[in-house]
Amino acid sequence: MVRCLRSGAAVLAAALLLAGCGPPVGVSRVSPRTVSRELTANALNSDQPSAATRNVLHRWNLAAVYRRDPPTALRRLHELAIEHRERGSLLFALAELSFNHAEVTGRREYYLEAAVCAWAFLFPGADEAPPDPIDPRLRTAADIYNRALTRAFASADGAEVLLQPGLYPLPFGQQLAIHMAPDALRWDDRDLVELVPAAELRVRGLQARHRRAGIGAPLAARAVAAEPPPGAIDYLGPNARTAVTALLRLGEARQQLAAPIMHGTLEVFTGSEQRTVDIDGRAVRLEIEPTAALAWTLSQSPKWRWERRGFFFGDLLREEIPSNLTFAQPYQRGRIPVVFVHGTASSAGRWADMLNDLSNDPGVRDRYQFWFFHYASGSPIPYSAMVLRDALSEALRQVDPDGSDAALREMVVVGHSQGGLLVKLTAVDTGTRLWDAVSQVPLDQIEVRPDTRDLLERALIVQPLPFVRSVIFVATPHRGSPLANRSLAGLVARFVTLPADVLGATADLMDGNGDALTLDPRGPRFGSIYGMQTNSPLLLALAATPVAPGISAHSIIPVRGAAAGPDATDGVVTFASARHDGVESELIIPFAGHSVQGHPLAIEEVRRILLAHAQAVCARDGVACGRRGPLSAADAAPAAE
Repeated sequence: MVRCLRSGAAVLAAALLLAGCGPPVGVSRVSPRTVSRELTANALNSDQPSAATRNVLHRWNLAAVYRRDPPTALRRLHELAIEHRERGSLLFALAELSFNHAEVTGRREYYLEAAVCAWAFLFPGADEAPPDPIDPRLRTAADIYNRALTRAFASADGAEVLLQPGLYPLPFGQQLAIHMAPDALRWDDRDLVELVPAAELRVRGLQARHRRAGIGAPLAARAVAAEPPPGAIDYLGPNARTAVTALLRLGEARQQLAAPIMHGTLEVFTGSEQRTVDIDGRAVRLEIEPTAALAWTLSQSPKWRWERRGFFFGDLLREEIPSNLTFAQPYQRGRIPVVFVHGTASSAGRWADMLNDLSNDPGVRDRYQFWFFHYASGSPIPYSAMVLRDALSEALRQVDPDGSDAALREMVVVGHSQGGLLVKLTAVDTGTRLWDAVSQVPLDQIEVRPDTRDLLERALIVQPLPFVRSVIFVATPHRGSPLANRSLAGLVARFVTLPADVLGATADLMDGNGDALTLDPRGPRFGSIYGMQTNSPLLLALAATPVAPGISAHSIIPVRGAAAGPDATDGVVTFASARHDGVESELIIPFAGHSVQGHPLAIEEVRRILLAHAQAVCARDGVACGRRGPLSAADAAPAAE
């Protein structure tokens, strides 16, 4: 017995000795990355609440209760938030844990509770001090609010967000009365439908993702024309999506926490019109996902199928779209149009990266609006240029019938490849130079029908558009492309079906006028591929025509090698062909191919040109000065929001 006691005592002593060697509290060295990951973990990005919320559960002895019975713990936190003077930490914990519980159970009332408590934490009202501006919980609380709002109003399948007024249940016996203005889902003259949670969209195919962090649920909405005027052209198009933000405003939210029925107002803002909102007397940024909305638009757009089909079938586009011109946003008075013109077998979608970057630069976006021209790129170049001029003129007549918007008369037109040739034909006075390149007889002496003469005159005797002030040539074959000379290109060109009016005019022109024309006697070839051959009379005549006085011109020229030279090329257009005499600026982009529209240096050059143009216009006429007024030196660098 004594031996057993001695043995037990020895074991106990050894245990006590070992315990003394290992204290219950300690530290271990880990990497800074591990520490950062642990300190920033929360219910949004992990399966554990944040350290701040765990501290609240510990303080109020609710950690074990939350693990075994979350609703009971949440109810107690709600009671404490009503009773306790230091309610900020309680509200943050209640918002995060309610969101976590909603994620596990799918119960909408807890998503709404998370949004309500996050708002109450962020915006305590006029009588209480707001959280410290560098409190890390602020960004987490805003993200909880934004995501909770999205989930609370999600459709049954989660594909859309359904914003509707009504009386919604909250946990703990409360209700939330949500009010909404009748025109809350109206944008300009359009209805916003099919609202998709933009933050949940994975974007591919764009080099940059622009996201403005702030408050509100970021959404992408389809904009549908509500009551278009009879005969008016819908320049926005049926597939346009726009970035919007949904905000549930809760006045004096902390005081409402104890009310049986809380009240809030759902508001919807479009990113193109408003970027901040007044809350408690201060401007708070709205969260917006413009790149996701753009990617969603392009993913649903028929533009991609127009690229090759539009090249081969001349009348295809006029059958499928109401206009050759589309706007990125509804017409915006006081902003200068930038018109993008794509190249051969291409589409407006190829300008996506440039649009994405420029439209998210406030220095550019507040001064410009972005338009896109679509055309059958296999058609004759003078004909497509005529369609471009007509489309721009008609757009100005429709959106500004009294001619009072001076910004529209400062237009910038940007063209890539063949599109650059069309752009030049908006900014030159050709006289009879183009007609003389194909005929030995004046146009008024040719025997053709009146409609044929009219088409030939409009296409080949060109004057500069009075509202175009600047043109930008991107990889433009001013003197043709050697690829167009190849037999394979000629073979492809033979399969192009020209527009019906071109075919009719061609037949009429050749009937009895063959001797007067300098065209190939074996058969006239009018398509764009033939028009871009290096020996094309029309192209050489256009190359020799200077840009009209009063219009600035700029060139962006990619080359595959390290520098420009006699043998430099972008793979399609030679350096010598891409150069244009008399331009105000010429940027050479090394190690770049022909499709350079999305190259960062090309985008930055266009941005530079646009800001310089806007600065000159603002200083001269007080037009297109933007929200911040005249440009300063700081605007020379890309702006951030």
